[in-house]
Amino acid sequence: MSGGNMKKRENGATAIAPAAKTSTSNGSSVDLAGYQSALVVLVVGTITDGTHTPKLQECDDNSSWADVAAGDLEGSFVALTSSTNQYIGYKGHRRYVRVVVTVSGATTGGVYGAAVIKGQAQQA
Repeated sequence: MSGGNMKKRENGATAIAPAAKTSTSNGSSVDLAGYQSALVVLVVGTITDGTHTPKLQECDDNSSWADVAAGDLEGSFVALTSSTNQYIGYKGHRRYVRVVVTVSGATTGGVYGAAVIKGQAQQA
């Protein structure tokens, strides 16, 4: 590639910053405008106690969130376990998504983070 007017498209976003978690985390919203799908990546370190259950939510207005229907996911989320990453596809049609991890019974908790990688750009 040569110089010129090449415009870089950002297609990855941190949804939940990697850190030790002992309570429920509502991840940052990710704007999927210009993309037709996404891949959610949960990177998991050590879970010492509690149950950490991830899910994906979606909306059109970046404020009225609803859980994504199973039919709009490729794969399914399961409770986080130590050193077991999860990769779940999203093929829904909403503009915004966010990762939510609901935590119960945690004292020391677990270490993890989440990212959303946008896919199928409508324009190159």
